Amino acid sequence: MYVDATIKPIVLITAPAHPILSKQLAAAGFEVIDMPDCSIESLQNLMPLIHGLVVTTRLKIDKQLLSQADNLQWIGRLGSGMELIDVKYAKEKGIVCQSTPEGNCNAVAEHALGMLLAVNNSLLKSSMEVKEGKWIRDANRGFELCGKTIGIIGYGNTGSAFARLLSGFDVEILVHDKFKSGFSEGKIKGVNLADILDKSNVISFHVPLDDSTFHLANADFFNSVRQNPIIINTSRGSVIDTKQLIEALKNNKVSGAVLDVLENEQLSSYNLHEKEQIDFLNAHPKVMITPHIAGYSHEAFYKMSKILLDKLGF
Repeated sequence: MYVDATIKPIVLITAPAHPILSKQLAAAGFEVIDMPDCSIESLQNLMPLIHGLVVTTRLKIDKQLLSQADNLQWIGRLGSGMELIDVKYAKEKGIVCQSTPEGNCNAVAEHALGMLLAVNNSLLKSSMEVKEGKWIRDANRGFELCGKTIGIIGYGNTGSAFARLLSGFDVEILVHDKFKSGFSEGKIKGVNLADILDKSNVISFHVPLDDSTFHLANADFFNSVRQNPIIINTSRGSVIDTKQLIEALKNNKVSGAVLDVLENEQLSSYNLHEKEQIDFLNAHPKVMITPHIAGYSHEAFYKMSKILLDKLGF
């Protein structure tokens, strides 16, 4: 693709985005290149020309790529999590980096709650059975959230949104965040991680992916839980060690799992071991997996673009 960089400053949008984004950027004087399926090769070719870049979680914006960004002024991340962007190097080059976790936090919270209620009450399993002509009641008896303890790991935008939704239930909410304190209020209590593992009937992850959270849910983690909890992960797949989650399910250390993210979300690339893992999870009656859509509601799709525009001043 040939782009004349002398006409207008150029913005490259590398992911599906609400039309308001390209419309408002164009009104602000940018030449907008909308390439939702942009390959890394195309990005490398365009990097020296662009002034603005919009990304999600598909492309890694590393130091090598940023070193070619002679004109880049800003990077906008639709959603939360900046682990695929070398933010430190970008800032050294004077490139502004903005994310929009406020835009989809409610969508993630509602999705997590919906999955939890579905698994707790065998909604998907029993519905599929009825479609097969089966009417099974006792085996599908549900569990109420009332009176349970919910552990939330990470109290940023999504963790706090999940806690707000849960506040409408008669539950105790325990929250651990290694970067925050002083947020205990009403039903929400700040605790250490050991308390979450010891007391929680449900444990939900709302953390970014970094060296400290990679495989946070490992063998030691699962061996330390005491209440046979349901595990929720709507953050990043690699926060949970899939092998150890499966072992915990097999050994009844955890009673179920709801996952919107996986360590490898490219199902077509799975090797035999990964295929065996996903087959086990899909066959488990108390496991539900969705394709990384928790933060992708119609409302969030709009809000992420609008918030990015506001933060960048367009």
